Amino acid sequence: MTAGLWEHWVLPGIWITIQLTIYSAALAAVVAFGIGMARTHRLRTVRFLAGFYTEVFRGTSSLVLMFWIFFVLPQLAGWALVPMWAAVLALGLSYGAYGAEIVRGALNAVTPAQREAGVALSFTPWQRMRLILLPQAVPEMIPPFSNLLIELLKGTALVSLLGIGDVSFAAYLVRLATTESAQIYSITLVIYFVIAFVLTRGMRALERKAKAGIGQRPEPGPGLVRRLGVRRTSKEVGPMGGGVSS
Repeated sequence: MTAGLWEHWVLPGIWITIQLTIYSAALAAVVAFGIGMARTHRLRTVRFLAGFYTEVFRGTSSLVLMFWIFFVLPQLAGWALVPMWAAVLALGLSYGAYGAEIVRGALNAVTPAQREAGVALSFTPWQRMRLILLPQAVPEMIPPFSNLLIELLKGTALVSLLGIGDVSFAAYLVRLATTESAQIYSITLVIYFVIAFVLTRGMRALERKAKAGIGQRPEPGPGLVRRLGVRRTSKEVGPMGGGVSS
């Protein structure tokens, strides 16, 4: 692949993929927290409407929704979205529905005693949510949110069907220009992996910070667990294989 193809197609495609991921993730986060908190509301009507939204958008194909927003919505509303924002809207609404279930589950996992303590302190429902429930639930949301963010990154490849010049569309154009499928698609796989790796490391750092904010330690990685296990075994077993006497 020549430097010109890399400069004019692949690099702009990477930037567009990053933009799509950031904008869609921001919209999905707003939807997830809004709908997820509504799923735990004391009013049954609010819970029903939030649940209805979740079921509709979880059961709808992101690709079909993207086509509907781009091709059908202009006929109904009389105005059209550019492909970029149609894709952001479709991805944000779809993945936000999945995120809403993460938020709902994390909020319901907070012990009832914490809610009762807020009631005893005469906190309003919003104060209980903001000061008691969310600070404890958010650290538990981050690992599944990290997985969902990676799925969203990979889902941005769908926008190439609208002609948006993301990494997937750039790879398609390069393949047409060079007929070198193996090289360009191998590079594309590496690009997605690198972006996903950076996002994963960032979410892990955010998880550690969130847990430190409420006095929790993040779960140790496999390497640390293995080292601790070896160290503990060496202390408990004597040089001849017997236990260490106290």
